[in-house]
Amino acid sequence: MNLRGASADALATLSERLPSSDAEKEAATLGEELFGVAAVLREQPGLRRVLTDNSVAADAKAGLAEKVFGSAVAEPTMRVVTDASAARWTASSDIIDALEELATTCTVRSGGKDAGRVSDELFAVRRLVHDSAELREAVADPSRSVADKNSLLRGLLESQLMSATMRLVEQAVAGHDGPMVGALALYERRAAAVLEQVVATVHTARPLDDEVRTRLTEALTKQYDAQVHVDEVVEPDLVGGMRIEIGDDVIDGTVQSRLDDARRRLVG
Repeated sequence: MNLRGASADALATLSERLPSSDAEKEAATLGEELFGVAAVLREQPGLRRVLTDNSVAADAKAGLAEKVFGSAVAEPTMRVVTDASAARWTASSDIIDALEELATTCTVRSGGKDAGRVSDELFAVRRLVHDSAELREAVADPSRSVADKNSLLRGLLESQLMSATMRLVEQAVAGHDGPMVGALALYERRAAAVLEQVVATVHTARPLDDEVRTRLTEALTKQYDAQVHVDEVVEPDLVGGMRIEIGDDVIDGTVQSRLDDARRRLVG
C-alpha cells in the first residue's frame, strides 16, 4: 500500500532513522517487536488515535507510548515508536502500515548475507499457495485460527525456508494486508526494495535459459535504472513470447496477446 502526504514523509523519515545493525538477532528482534506494536495499535483504536493526534504535544504522546510499550520492547524499538508518535500522519491507520513496513525491512535484514534469498522464497511460497486450491482454501478458512494456519504452514515450509521468510509468511497469514497471495507479493516487493531492487514477474510459455534471463535482466535494469529481481512464471497456454509485469507496468509480447489484438482488429 502507498502512503501519501504527511504519512509518506513520516515513513521516509522513520526509514532513515531505523537502527541498522550487522547483528542478525538484533534485526530480527526489532522486526518482531515492531510487528507487535503495530498489532496492538490495530487492536486499540483509541490509543492509535491519541498517538497520531496532531493537536497533542509530541512529548505527551512520547510519554504515553513509553508507558504503554516501554516495559515490553527493547530500547531501539522504543525509539522507533517514539519517533512515530511524534510524526504527523494523514490518517490514524497509516502509523500501523508504516510500522509494519519498517518491521518487514528489519526482518529481511535479519537474513544477513542471505537476505537476497527472502524474495525468492516468498515468491516460491506465493506460487505454492496460488497453485494449490486445497492449501489456498485452508489458509483462507475463517473457521480456522491464525495460530492453526501458521502451524499448518510451519509443518509444510519451516524446514525449507529462512527464519526471516517464515516470519513474513506468518504475517501474511494474519490477513491484515489482504488475501495471503497478495500479501506475499507485497512483502516480496518490500524485501527486494531493502536490497534496492525492483521485482519483475515474467510470464513465459517455457522456462528461460540462462542466456535469455541474463539479457532480460540487463535490459530491464537499464530501462528502469534499478537492479531488477526476476520472478519467472511458466504458463504453457501463452504459446510463446512473454509478459512482463514490473510495478504498474505491463509489457505484453506473448503470442496470445498478438492473436487477441489481431482478432480485435478483424472484428472492428
